[in-house]
Amino acid sequence: MSVTKFYEEQEIFITGGSGFLGKCLLEKIMRSFPNFKKIYLLMRNKKDKNAAERLKILLDHPVFERARMEQPQCFHKIVAIEGDCTLLGLGIRSEDRRLIENVSIIFHSAGDIRFDSDFKDAILMNMGGTLELIKIAECLPNLKAYIHTSTTYINSNIEILEEKIYQPLADWRTTLKLAQYNDSKILNILFAKYSSNMPNTYSFTKHLAEHIVNDYRHKIPILLYRPSIVLPSIYEPEPGWTDNYNTVVGLLMGVSLGFMHFVHGNPLTELDLVGVDVTVQGLILAAYKVGTRVKPAILETPLEVMHCSRANNIPISLAAINKFLNQNAKINPTEKGSWKIYCSMTNIGIWHYFRVFTLQLTKSFFFDILIYLSGKKPMFVKLQRRVSVTNKILHLYTTSQWLFLNKNFLELEKIIPPEDRQKLPLFEYMKASREVVIAHAYRGMKKFILNEPEEATPRTLLRYKFLTVLHYFIVIGGIVFIGYLLLRYLNN
Repeated sequence: MSVTKFYEEQEIFITGGSGFLGKCLLEKIMRSFPNFKKIYLLMRNKKDKNAAERLKILLDHPVFERARMEQPQCFHKIVAIEGDCTLLGLGIRSEDRRLIENVSIIFHSAGDIRFDSDFKDAILMNMGGTLELIKIAECLPNLKAYIHTSTTYINSNIEILEEKIYQPLADWRTTLKLAQYNDSKILNILFAKYSSNMPNTYSFTKHLAEHIVNDYRHKIPILLYRPSIVLPSIYEPEPGWTDNYNTVVGLLMGVSLGFMHFVHGNPLTELDLVGVDVTVQGLILAAYKVGTRVKPAILETPLEVMHCSRANNIPISLAAINKFLNQNAKINPTEKGSWKIYCSMTNIGIWHYFRVFTLQLTKSFFFDILIYLSGKKPMFVKLQRRVSVTNKILHLYTTSQWLFLNKNFLELEKIIPPEDRQKLPLFEYMKASREVVIAHAYRGMKKFILNEPEEATPRTLLRYKFLTVLHYFIVIGGIVFIGYLLLRYLNN
């Protein structure tokens, strides 16, 4: 059976559909596999918008422009289901439960991805949501495939990670009870000891959520899918598409806007980066693989795990990203940049903070004084505070090296039928060079996050030349002034 045929007349349920990964998954299914029957999106009421209103706003998003041109008939087949992953039964009303009773494919990609979330919030979202959705899935008579999205970074104490479940750091049932009977303040105090010093609440709760999945592996057709660091798209729906500035895109943006010049990290650290288009095509294939299994899973069958990762295939180091930024600045700077682009990395904490304080922070104070005197609200010191917090959170990931083995993921290439290879070229996309991957991420950041042209205009280039001259004028002036003070001190 072809992948196209597999998705025909299927009813699909997606959580996290309004997020970065969820949007791309929805767009890809609509555009490449348009003969599905229905897609249901779990959506919360938010602010003054209900789920149906939020769905309308979502489908008007630019990411769906290509799907609207190629498969306009699909849009009326998308249905919002009001709910919340932190509530019992996902907060789905009884009439909506009846709507989804014929669902055959589930993609669970919702989650609290913030590294600094309260422990209780992360438990309720990442673990509670997983358990409640699995309970619903058990009641679906036509269920063919359930894909649970996790992350490769849930066992940060292990350097070489295999596609398997590792020993739990705590009992998931006990952890859910802790969240039920204790407030956030108490749980935040308990977190470090209870989690065996896991780096953040996100990693720990996603780790325990995997064990919920593992305990239900013989009851529903389920697969555990672990992407590594998800970048903007390499090619689909267009090169560089993103609406997410976490991790690498945040680094690119901070440096290219001129308020981040120093990173506390090891330049030799190699990051495992995959495009979001590769990730969603892998999800689609994973559901196809599970849904076409010949034999159902039994208790003795281990949970199938996949790492959507590069492993040793064209790794991208922090030094390569840094080199691109420093070289690209001269030919394609950002319109909103406030200073000359340059970035330096060190793993020596004292040296890093000395440079941040003497060069990065003092410049921000100076800019804020000028802004204040002009009658506007200062902003640069506030931005520096956010940059500092981000640097601290990401320090483990910019100084540690992991290898995520991906044999099971690579096996997906063998099951793609010839007639579907044009729709699912993810393994061709994975051959893209470092330069292409980083360049597309940078251009996507400019176009979709900063709302700028992909290529710098002559005016932007001229402005950047002025900022470069000003930068070197201040640097040389500062060196001359320090030299002058030093000479005066020595002469006295």
